[in-house]
Amino acid sequence: MTRAGDILNLARRLLAIGRVAGRRAEAGGVRFLALLLATLFLALGLGSLVAVHAVYAGKEERRTARTPIAPAGALEHAPDATMWLVGADWLEDERRFSVVYISPRRGDAPLPPGLDRWPAPGEAVLSPALRKAGAGEDIDHRYGRLAGVIGEDGLDEPSEWLAYVRPRDDLKPDRFIDVVTGFGPPAGRYAGLEPGSGRQDDKPEWMFQAAIVGMLVLPAVALLLVAARTGSHARDRRTALVAALGGRRLDRTLIAIGEAGPPAALGAVVSAVAIAAALLHDFHVPCTDYILSSSHLRPYGWAAVLAPLAALLAVLTVVAPADLAPRRGASGTRPHRTSRSTWLPRLAVLCPLAIILAVRGPDLFPSDSVARTLTSWAGIAATVLTLPAAIGVITAKAGNLLARRGRAHGLPGTLIAGRRAGAHPGGTARLVTGVSIALIVLMQAIAWQGLFGSQATEARETLDRVGRGIVTVGARGDVAPTAMADFLARARDTEGVLLAPPGFAKNKYVTLYADCAALTALHLPCPAHEARVDALTADPRLRELMRWTLRTDSTLLIRRTDDRRLAELAAPADGGTILAVLRPDGRELSAPALKRLSYEVFPRGAAVRAPGENELIAGIPIATRGAGARCSESSASRYSP
Repeated sequence: MTRAGDILNLARRLLAIGRVAGRRAEAGGVRFLALLLATLFLALGLGSLVAVHAVYAGKEERRTARTPIAPAGALEHAPDATMWLVGADWLEDERRFSVVYISPRRGDAPLPPGLDRWPAPGEAVLSPALRKAGAGEDIDHRYGRLAGVIGEDGLDEPSEWLAYVRPRDDLKPDRFIDVVTGFGPPAGRYAGLEPGSGRQDDKPEWMFQAAIVGMLVLPAVALLLVAARTGSHARDRRTALVAALGGRRLDRTLIAIGEAGPPAALGAVVSAVAIAAALLHDFHVPCTDYILSSSHLRPYGWAAVLAPLAALLAVLTVVAPADLAPRRGASGTRPHRTSRSTWLPRLAVLCPLAIILAVRGPDLFPSDSVARTLTSWAGIAATVLTLPAAIGVITAKAGNLLARRGRAHGLPGTLIAGRRAGAHPGGTARLVTGVSIALIVLMQAIAWQGLFGSQATEARETLDRVGRGIVTVGARGDVAPTAMADFLARARDTEGVLLAPPGFAKNKYVTLYADCAALTALHLPCPAHEARVDALTADPRLRELMRWTLRTDSTLLIRRTDDRRLAELAAPADGGTILAVLRPDGRELSAPALKRLSYEVFPRGAAVRAPGENELIAGIPIATRGAGARCSESSASRYSP
């Protein structure tokens, strides 16, 4: 056999020795699982970093491709143009989405990406995710007849909610309606015309990258460091024996790789399967409603595929050198303090500084500064790394005190336990690392829930109190009094009221216009001319309406009127008045039914919202981003004491 063959045969034997030693070693099963999970989560973390960048790049490319191009010259030089107006709508207790009103100046006007033909007047084209989410509200017929679904190339991601609506009477040029001659300008131009609210709702890419590093990569690294020295006492003795028998550094490395290689390779294979599945098919992220588009990820597939290999190499690079050098005192029965523990006191000293940095460091920067967020996350990461060391050192000091007490009182069990705890602070640190990381992740999950804001919380409390017992109806665009009267007449089993702010028609107070039926439903008098009442004593629905729409609870001036006069006052789009409808029997209204009716009566429908709902909807994007944090909170709670 050649020398190369001898070397290869020796390497195989040394790797086999490592595999057998790993199965029979002290805490071998625990170390196997720890290395497997460390490799798995490290690979998934690295793959997630690639996926976040791929998603942001893919979404920006799609958004740019569907962004309208304004005409370069006068309007008369753009006959083949599309009339364009971006509006908004929402489902009950869900995030806001864009409703884009489009109509052609001529039949061959440019279509936005995702549409293969012009919808007929009174038709709408919806995204698949919006159709699925709004099935319970009959979203297919809210904006008119359904003309089809938006193609994949017209959506920034599969889970996007978007609607294109062609009004029955088409759009006419005015100061609010844009004219576009094409789609796909250079990035960054005409940013105010694109459909979708992603650019406003999305956080910067670096924030998600930092969150993945802090919530996935960093815990994986901590688990790897723990796994590297789990059951190390027996491996130290084996390393010393191999060195005494003449084993070279390469021989000891091969044995260490043979022991750590199988769990690390298994973790890499499992992560590779998950990444490959995400490359081939759209992936539903657990605990969220988010769908990772495989079409976004494929251009970066080479980087995603390298993530498991990089994780495997990182694990072997960390684990193998940890078992190479023989340790002093690797034999004997007396508990001893090894040189490996000298790093613990240094990390323990840094722990209070890390906690101060995490708690007080962000206060050094403005509230909207990037440095504030980075400082907070740096402090959290430092706390994750140093807290186990601090606990280990404190436990060692307590162990020494316990040993003295056991020796002074003749308690052998106490003496042995104290000496053991005092001699092995590293073992204690490794033991509590998982629990400390879980607690920090749990606290971060709870902190994320504070991002909802006090105003959104108050809005939710308002909805819990009065629900949709009264809703405002804000018609979009100019509406004729006859159309408003038609809406009030067709809104069955409802009564209309109109609130006018102080200053309207030279009034000093908030004025309420309504007929006797509506006033009776609100438990108010029905005066022949007008009457003043204290708004604080009015019906709770009316109080909440004034609080959230007019931001006042002042004196209320009641003026009785009929439906015709009410429609005349409510028709002007910029009249400053607020039209609301309610049921005389006090039951809640159906917002989806009112929205559908508004699109049947008004040219561009109406915004129908309950008191406080606008503020609540504005906070939903934060709630959506916190879904992953709530998932982490749920998972951590299963492992916390």
